[in-house]
Order: sequence, then C-alpha cells, then structure tokens
Amino acid sequence: MKKGELNTSSHALLSAFTANGIDRIFLVPGESYLGILDALGDFPRIDVVTCRHEGGASFMACADGRITGRPGVVMVSRGPGATNASIGVHTAQQDGIPLILVVGQIPKGDLRKEAFQEIDYQRMYGSIAKWVVEVTEPDRLAEAAFKAIRIATSGTPGPVVLVVPEDIQQQLVEQPSWKAARHAPTLPSSNTVQQIAQLLKSAERPLIIAGGGFVAPGGRDALLRLAETFDVPVVVSFRRQDIFPNQHALYVGDLGLANPQHQMEAFESSDLIIALGTRMGDITTQGYRFPKLPRPVQTFVHCCDDEHAVGLNIAPDIGVVCDPVALAEALVTSTVPLRRDSDWAGRLRVIATKIAQWPAHEVVDGVPFVDVVRSLASHAPADVSICLDAGTFAAPVYRYFPFCFPQRLMAPLSGAMGYGTPAAIATQLRLPGQKTVCLVGDGGFLMTGNEMIAAVERNLPILFILSNNNCYGSIRIHQERTYPGRHVGTTLSNPDFIKIASAFGVESERISRPDEIDSAIKRGLTAQGPYFIEVASSLAAVLPHGAAASLERTGD
Repeated sequence: MKKGELNTSSHALLSAFTANGIDRIFLVPGESYLGILDALGDFPRIDVVTCRHEGGASFMACADGRITGRPGVVMVSRGPGATNASIGVHTAQQDGIPLILVVGQIPKGDLRKEAFQEIDYQRMYGSIAKWVVEVTEPDRLAEAAFKAIRIATSGTPGPVVLVVPEDIQQQLVEQPSWKAARHAPTLPSSNTVQQIAQLLKSAERPLIIAGGGFVAPGGRDALLRLAETFDVPVVVSFRRQDIFPNQHALYVGDLGLANPQHQMEAFESSDLIIALGTRMGDITTQGYRFPKLPRPVQTFVHCCDDEHAVGLNIAPDIGVVCDPVALAEALVTSTVPLRRDSDWAGRLRVIATKIAQWPAHEVVDGVPFVDVVRSLASHAPADVSICLDAGTFAAPVYRYFPFCFPQRLMAPLSGAMGYGTPAAIATQLRLPGQKTVCLVGDGGFLMTGNEMIAAVERNLPILFILSNNNCYGSIRIHQERTYPGRHVGTTLSNPDFIKIASAFGVESERISRPDEIDSAIKRGLTAQGPYFIEVASSLAAVLPHGAAASLERTGD
C-alpha cells in the first residue's frame, strides 16, 4: 500500500461508519488494530477519544449511543482489551443501547490455534450481543460494518461485536458508501388499536407502565399526549424517570428497587395495565410479582418492539410487537380526549408525592448525601444531565429529583459500578451547550475515575460530585439486614480525593458540613471547566434502622 492511500479495508470500514452518522469513536489503542488506527487519521470528521481503560471507553460509547440513537463505537485490542470492554456490552444489552465493539484479532491464519491472547468471541459474547461477527476477508469488512449498524439499531437496540484480524486491515478494496434506512414503525391492525383504545375508555382504574422505548425522538411527547388524552396515570419502569415530567398530575412514580408496599397495593388495584416500551424485567415487575405471573388479574396489554420480550414471563391479553411511540400516537388519534370522573389518578399521585418528599436526617458521622441532591435539584439548570454511578448515593436522585425533559437521567439499568465518570465525559461531549453533573461514590470513582482526565484535556465543564463514606455502602446495607454487625469486605481505605482531582488539574473542594452544600453546588454548576466536589457523606444516614449503633461499636 502506498503512503496516503485512502482505499484500504480499514478506510472502507470507517466510510461505512461516517456514511451513517458516526462521528465519534472511543478507544484504547492496541497493536491488533493498528491498520484501523492509522486509517482514522484520514477521517478528520471522526472525533477520536483516547481512553485509559477499555471499561471506561465502553461506558462512554454506551452513553453516546443512548443520547444519539446511533451506535456508540468503542475500539479495543484483543484478549485483555476485549474482556475489559465486556462490561459495556452487557450494559448496552441491559439498557437497549446501540453499541458496536470493534475488537482487533490475531492473524486469521492463527485462528482457533489457541494463539497469544486469542478468544472465541462468539462464545464469549454470544449470550449478550445481538450479533458477533469475525470478518476474515478484507473486502467483507465494510459489509460487516454496515450490517452491524443495522442490527445494533433495529428493534430493541443493542450491542454488536465486530472482530477484525490484524492482517485484513490494510488491503486495497472498493470503497462503498452505503447508508442504512431506518425501519418504518410497525403498528398493529386498526382493529387492535381500537380494541386497546376501548379498553382505555372503559377501564375504571387504568395504569400505564412506560419504559425506555419512549427515549426515542418524539417519544416523550407521544407518551404525554397519550396519558392526557385518556387521563391515565403513568408509572415509569426501572430508571426511566426522565421520560415523563415528574411534577405532572398523571406521574405516579417509578417501579424501582424498593417500592413501598402501600404503593404497590394501590397499583395492584388497577383493572387495566398497559405496558409500553418496556421488557417488564425483574425489577420493574418487583421480582415478577406485579403484574402477577403467569396471568395477571388485571387486563394486561404489553407492547414492545422486542418480540422475545412480549409474553416472555407474563401472558398478555393483547401482546403487541411494534414501536411503542407509534402505538401511542395511533391511540391518541383514534379517540377524543377523555376525562374520568373517578379520583383514581389523584389517589396514586398523592402516594407518589408523599414518597418523593425530601427527608431530614440528623447524623453525626458526616453529611447526609440526600441534602446534596436536594441542593442540586434546587440549583441545577432546566437542561441538566445527571450521570449516575451505582451506589447508595444515587438513591435520592431516583426517589426525589424532579426530572422534566430536557433534563436527562443517565444511569445504567445493569447497575454497573464505574459508569458515572465515563458517561459524564460522553454526555458533555455530545451535549456541549448543557450542563452535565456526575454523581459517583468512592468505590465507583476508583474504578474509572481516571477517565476524568478527558474533561481536563477538553476543558469540559462537568461537575463531579463524589460521595465518600469509606464504604461499599449498598453491600453494607445488605450485610446489616442479613448479617447485622458483620462487615467483611465492605470497608474502604481511601486516598485523598481532593489531591487526586488537583493532580488531574481539576478545581476542587470538600464539603464537610451541611451549611457548606449550597455554596459549593452553586460554584460547581457555574464553573467554566471541570469542577470536583468531595462530600464527606454520612454512612449512618443510609443504613437500615439501628445500624448506626452497630457502626459506632465496630468503628467502621
């Protein structure tokens, strides 16, 4: 190949990406895909984000795909790089996010000979990826990339793994510029639409369970119109609080990890449940208890664009495999606005409002992190994006923060630690005119906090808020409930996070008292570059009742 040649198989791969709107790639460089790395230099429209760990890179690609609806792309080397990136593949599958993982592979002649760092990626990723393909011919690389885009974005979006041996990346091939067309939205027959509309009209206590299918363009508006047209209360599925305005009279909460019994009893008294754009997984169904398996006591309608999910565990009276946004729009146009005489929605709203009332804590071991979240809710702009890692610090956001789009909740349904910092980087890059806030615990930050350097390199005005309680708090809570006073493995010895942030070049400060919260949050939100706040947070405030005394005895 001549120097400067722009018609290699790697160029064909990247041309397929750019033709379909992919303009950013997250990567950790590796010798097994040097040909693709070199070709990237000839695509100035692709922003290359160099990361420090493949897990962080894959989380960034997940966040990017969630925002754009196009595949987030992450590139890694074989073996260790691919295994590190697997957390992003799992997250994309759980969250329904379009993702393409490009893995450099050993030379094709060495395949299946147990060569250095060889992995059979079909066996490794087969149960969590929508498609795994190992390309062995240079002239098929662009075709595979094009198919990867289509599969990652069709139906319920998800991850695709594209494996490229190192010796097929630099051959001269034709340079196609195929562009994938979005599938037309699928709809049930007009008779089915009318049947569902009639159920909504005749039900006395209907309830909509709305899921991630409404993250799509126009989805939130369609859901709001549907709820208002039929005067139906809406409860959102696990970690989807930003798809429906939380202050609306028809918003009645979320189905999360610990819904109060009286709220679930109220939901169970419904006579019609319409689940739209959700797979009805174990958390949303409260451990497969709501609606009741296998046949709900209520009339049950389930609409999802994933055929596998409809009727998987719960038998619907009407199962609809289609675009939930299109169905919502069809239902709205099929009727005239309806006003119910009952106080059904009002009763559910009262319950949700009481649950979402900010609590007060009196503790002596630090700052209740819920007070930090309350301050953030008071001062955050109307278009803020909240990127959450996994941990107890996040619970107040899910329960109390009053989301209203364009405010966004960026949190992994997979519950993966280490997501927060990388997701914040990708979110701020994709939404540069809006404010991004990252909330992360001391455990999760030390998993991928090194990716914060990208905020420094690009002067991204991200506010990082770290809750430091010297503990894996979520696991400690379970320990206290199951094995009171026995805390093996959950106490953390932490470094000086302020010094770490300062060493990265990030302006930083520490909150040690409640009266320091508001001023620190205001400074962080108005900072023009990255800003880091460490909160000496209370562990006792999040532990089960009575755990504080045990905490004092053990000295943890």
